[in-house]
Amino acid sequence: MLNRRTMVLGSLFLTQSVPFANAAEGPGGVTLMPTPNGGIQPQAAVDSRGVVHLLYYKGDPAAGDLFYARMQPRETRFSAPIQVNSQPGSAIAMGTIRGGQIAVGANDRVHVAWNGSNKAEPKGPGANPNPMLFTHLNAAGTAFEPQRNLITWAGGLDGGGTLAASRTGDVYVAWHANPKSDGEENRAVYLAHSTDNGQTFARERRINSVPTGVCGCCALRAFVDRDGKVYVFYRAATEKIYRDMYLLTSADKGATFRSEKVHPWNLNACPMSSSSMTQVRTGVQAAWETKEQIYFADFRPDGSRLTPPLSAPSGGNGPRKHPIVVANANGQTLLAWTEGTGWSRGGSVAWQVYGPDGPLPTLQGRQPGVPVWGLLTAFARPDGGFTLLY
Repeated sequence: MLNRRTMVLGSLFLTQSVPFANAAEGPGGVTLMPTPNGGIQPQAAVDSRGVVHLLYYKGDPAAGDLFYARMQPRETRFSAPIQVNSQPGSAIAMGTIRGGQIAVGANDRVHVAWNGSNKAEPKGPGANPNPMLFTHLNAAGTAFEPQRNLITWAGGLDGGGTLAASRTGDVYVAWHANPKSDGEENRAVYLAHSTDNGQTFARERRINSVPTGVCGCCALRAFVDRDGKVYVFYRAATEKIYRDMYLLTSADKGATFRSEKVHPWNLNACPMSSSSMTQVRTGVQAAWETKEQIYFADFRPDGSRLTPPLSAPSGGNGPRKHPIVVANANGQTLLAWTEGTGWSRGGSVAWQVYGPDGPLPTLQGRQPGVPVWGLLTAFARPDGGFTLLY
């Protein structure tokens, strides 16, 4: 994103949203798509060939299953689904932020990680033994390998873990936990790292050296940029009231991390929030929630902020949560979020496309239909447009 966007967006954020019927679709526009097969919490990743890989959830919100499907370039339908978790009922959707994450690694191998449900096996250590589970697609692309628990000692899951992978064989699974169970202000971020495309993982270790705590029921977001730098975005819980967003950045494949405070929020409660990251020309772009509004900013490869936090357009239907941000090859970015969602409550999806000089007024909209425990995902199409799933 160009720096000029910082000057332009402030004067354009009051643009009113257009109804869904008037939103641009098709080539160069935004196409909305419900999650296939009545699923929820879609997560998408695109491989080097342009194949879209989709993960979604079905079943009991407290103990359900993850499914995988793919869509070839320029097609409009996903393939028949494949179940991801090898133990039925070992995934969880309740709370919105604990579901599955998907990433594409070396040789376009598909990796999946998720918080295990209370039924999930194998168990982790400690008083809260819910596992951080991992699997990947077999070489033939026909089935997933048996699920594995990556927690060896840093148990005590609550909010959602995260997953990222590089094209050179590194796979990163991160979660936050407190093995001593003495409060979220003492939670920390832990990372398990694989250097052989997910075949084996090193024992997890703490990666946030600053004692910020971690918001107990909020999700992490990991990302690997085009140069192999690793990012982990999380919400703090310092003294239980400082729910600031922090960005951890590593230029040495996760060996060390730099910590950057991104955005403050004083709140004596857990907002059950999630965040998103995407590659842009200047580095990476991140989107997050603060005070029931969605913000986004560009960051340099070292994790320092390039632009100030900018808010999504005004208006809407209720609190804004669960942003997704995706960039295309033309320098445009789709920012989308949910409105009105909450505990056991669905809502609407809203979106805005930005160009290098600011928001594009014809590429915005709002549509009801986000299900209970729903999340969003999106991908850029070969025609330059975006497909947004809910």
